[in-house]
Amino acid sequence: MSTTGPLVALVAAAYLAGSVPVANLVAGRRSSADLRTVGDRNPGYWNAKAQLGARAAAPVLVGDVVKAALPVVAARAFGLPWWAWYVVALAGMVGHAWPVFARFRGGRSVLAWVGGTVVVAPAAAALAIALLGGAWLARLGFVRAVRIAVVAFPFIQIVVEDAWRTAASGALMTFVGLRFAAAAVADRRRAQA
Repeated sequence: MSTTGPLVALVAAAYLAGSVPVANLVAGRRSSADLRTVGDRNPGYWNAKAQLGARAAAPVLVGDVVKAALPVVAARAFGLPWWAWYVVALAGMVGHAWPVFARFRGGRSVLAWVGGTVVVAPAAAALAIALLGGAWLARLGFVRAVRIAVVAFPFIQIVVEDAWRTAASGALMTFVGLRFAAAAVADRRRAQA
């Protein structure tokens, strides 16, 4: 079976799913705030939580993870090779970062990365989530626990999988890092204006 047709279709589907502006849809139902203009200007979970509260932002957390995970689940179900799963995951992240349904002004793709990663590397993701839980229970705080788990993820993955898949995960993580760098540059420019 050719990989090209299903891969192209799933990349397009992943981009469109990633483009669904979950945070702004939730914020629009709760208030009139456009998350791209308030707080840290990131239309994602953390800004939604800051603006709306943790309970109101919970659907953003779930929605941003699920919208990125489902196309990768489909890629696995279609029997595409492992590298294609990463391409589909990246397409969902790109959709979240530059959403066609939100004038190409999106977020940093953190939860889209989580959604894709849970599917492309489930064993490593489960261990990283367990580490997150342990760090949180050790009263290090949720944000610090998340950072510990994210930093540990590639080290966990290289032990339980292989270097090629770990490198592919590193590429996805680099995309998120570049989105944070772009946001920092934009914040600096706004501050200087």
